[in-house]
Amino acid sequence: MTASVLQWVVNQLSMQRKVALVTVLNTSGSVPGKTGARLAMSSEHHEWVGTVGGAGLEMKVLSRCKTLLADGTQTHAELHTFGLNKGAKGYEVTPLDSLCGGRVTLSIEVMMPMPHVLIMGGGHCGEALSRSLDALGWTYDVHDTRSEFASDALYPHAVLRSHDSVSDFFSSHDASTLRKYSDVLLLGHDWSEDQARLLALLERLPQECQLDGTQAPRIGVIGSRSKWQAFVAACDDAGIGSSLTDQVVCPIGLNIGADSPEEIAVAVTAQIMVLHKNVDLSQPSWRDSL
Repeated sequence: MTASVLQWVVNQLSMQRKVALVTVLNTSGSVPGKTGARLAMSSEHHEWVGTVGGAGLEMKVLSRCKTLLADGTQTHAELHTFGLNKGAKGYEVTPLDSLCGGRVTLSIEVMMPMPHVLIMGGGHCGEALSRSLDALGWTYDVHDTRSEFASDALYPHAVLRSHDSVSDFFSSHDASTLRKYSDVLLLGHDWSEDQARLLALLERLPQECQLDGTQAPRIGVIGSRSKWQAFVAACDDAGIGSSLTDQVVCPIGLNIGADSPEEIAVAVTAQIMVLHKNVDLSQPSWRDSL
């Protein structure tokens, strides 16, 4: 059971879904779930697998998981001790309406998926970006229609490397498969390829979806204001509404005066981190309290 629950957790995280993992840490007396029992719940429709013993304990735990997954909590862990008897006493114990009579302590850990980035354009900026992602331990795929720019030599740590045409690459993707990416970055050497990529991406997504890294990947485009205006016009011509195009970030990267590929990589990686961790840059930083 433990192995299957943990494998399910890994699969959910790979699809950019937040997960609450519950583990029974220790027990005493008569309890329905033994030490090591696990239960996990996904942010996707609050689907869950496993068990920590059933009955009132499990209902209480499931309710807490839903609360933690819904309130925007990032990586988080907490301990709970339950007395499985409605007469259980002690400020450190939560009594349950149960006749088991035992006591159980469990942890609830909320896990955020790490970013998995699709780098579309394997040139200088893509290569510099991959080194920043490597340093953070984030995963990424690489696509470039030029085989030499999607090679093992340039991207030894990429999960997948592709040099298919744009149309062939997207022929195997739909809205559900694109959800494995937290971010899709259009860094191509040819503006027409990036435009084709953008159209292919947005055409596969529901008009009402949020490009938030969970419902659908965040999409960023490197380029100028005039380039982006041309892309928006192409999207309008293709029947793609502003509800999607308004969510695309162009130009990508925090405004830190980046010029070189390495500086652009820092700016883009920082922007992904801000969005991934839901950081409000308008709030004072920790340095302001010193």
